[in-house]
Amino acid sequence: MALATGLVLSLSSCGGGGGLFGKGTLTAEQRAERDAAAAAHRDGTTKAGAQTSIWSLFKKSDDPNTTVEVNKYIWQASLEVLNFLPIESVDPFTGVIVTGYGRPPGGGRAYRATIYVQDPALDARSLKVALQGQGGGSVAPETVRAVEDAILTRARQLRVRDSKL
Repeated sequence: MALATGLVLSLSSCGGGGGLFGKGTLTAEQRAERDAAAAAHRDGTTKAGAQTSIWSLFKKSDDPNTTVEVNKYIWQASLEVLNFLPIESVDPFTGVIVTGYGRPPGGGRAYRATIYVQDPALDARSLKVALQGQGGGSVAPETVRAVEDAILTRARQLRVRDSKL
């Protein structure tokens, strides 16, 4: 009988409801905070919404736009400006476009490019372009700057066109 009583008392103290004798009862506000903390723990998120566990990466997100953080105009402009280069891989979730070697119209030297769109803003800091000449040769910084400028100019044109719709 003493063992059973000890077991009941020890288990009742784990319930969070204040034990057998009602000690430590929670107010409605404290219960709401406790429930919110328990839900956040189950979801793997903190109050700020940051993911805290590896399993939360595999859960379906309510808003698919929260994972994609690239500027759509820079993305489209990159594909249009460098359309003479064959695309090897594209990953819109990380913002990386990798092309194969190709020759620009009217140019003699073959290039390949890696484009990284790293921010949703339509801004020069959102775009990084790396060019490589055939055989691994380096490309002049002026050429890289000219390609970046052409992409940003086309991106602004696309944005203006969309705003007129």
